[in-house]
Amino acid sequence: MTVALETVGLGRRYMINWGLRNCTLRVPEGSVAGLVGPNGAGKSTLIRLAAGLSRPSEGTVTVFGQSVDPNSAAFLARVGYLDELRPIYKQLRVEEILRWGETLNGSWDTASSTRWLNDLGIPLDWKISLLSAGQQAQVALAVCMGKASDLLLLDEPMANLDPLARRGVTQMLLDSVTERGTTVLLSSHIISELEPICDYLIILSKSRVQVSAPTDYLLTSHHVLIGPHDNRTFDSLNVISSKVAGRQVTMLVQGDPGLLGPDWQVIAPDLEEIVLAYLERPSTGNGAGSETITEARKGEP
Repeated sequence: MTVALETVGLGRRYMINWGLRNCTLRVPEGSVAGLVGPNGAGKSTLIRLAAGLSRPSEGTVTVFGQSVDPNSAAFLARVGYLDELRPIYKQLRVEEILRWGETLNGSWDTASSTRWLNDLGIPLDWKISLLSAGQQAQVALAVCMGKASDLLLLDEPMANLDPLARRGVTQMLLDSVTERGTTVLLSSHIISELEPICDYLIILSKSRVQVSAPTDYLLTSHHVLIGPHDNRTFDSLNVISSKVAGRQVTMLVQGDPGLLGPDWQVIAPDLEEIVLAYLERPSTGNGAGSETITEARKGEP
């Protein structure tokens, strides 16, 4: 597996609090990796560290095998970053923003960024300040995409977008991965938006990684078990969540449950069920779940 982004023991401390701690993960090159977790979990901190906008308090972060160096022209050329606040010059016109992007980036893709904004019906001769919040977000994303970067780091790119615009962003990201082999790491609170486009998933909770694995592996290795609440044990399975209602128990487990008998149902969960179960999982004293699920569980190094 060729790795686009790798962190080892990565952490960032703000005064006495940790925004991210002991983060170890690998994002495969050419993948679309979804980053999910509650507010304050460390999603923005991880993205800013990968973009070189923040320095680690501990651990390392590398992009395409090289240490992050925000002062390196080579690094800046390969990485595109979209901040959740979309800081753009609102006194400029859209076409001026695009020309500014072209001037600063040698690999700028004018045709794609202009075509996308035209397809969205955003007037290129309008000032940014006259656009809606959703349209301003689309302009910021067009600038990020126009860099034609090898790695896109997108912090909540779907926020403030209507359903039609979200579908357009989804298609644009998929086209970029297909045509250029771009690697994408994007954070989102809306899990249903990630499932159709992400082939890799990272779950953060309490500033630590709970899950880092391919989505197809997560979907095939987890099962929902519904059956009688008795004294049966499941020592061979990793029980992620368990809920009892009367005499019935519903569990999300990782592993092959095998034959359980006629009183049990085995159901395939969707990605949202899996994510919510990990986020609701009781934590240990160090702030992490009892076990971190990674792609190494399927036999990869």
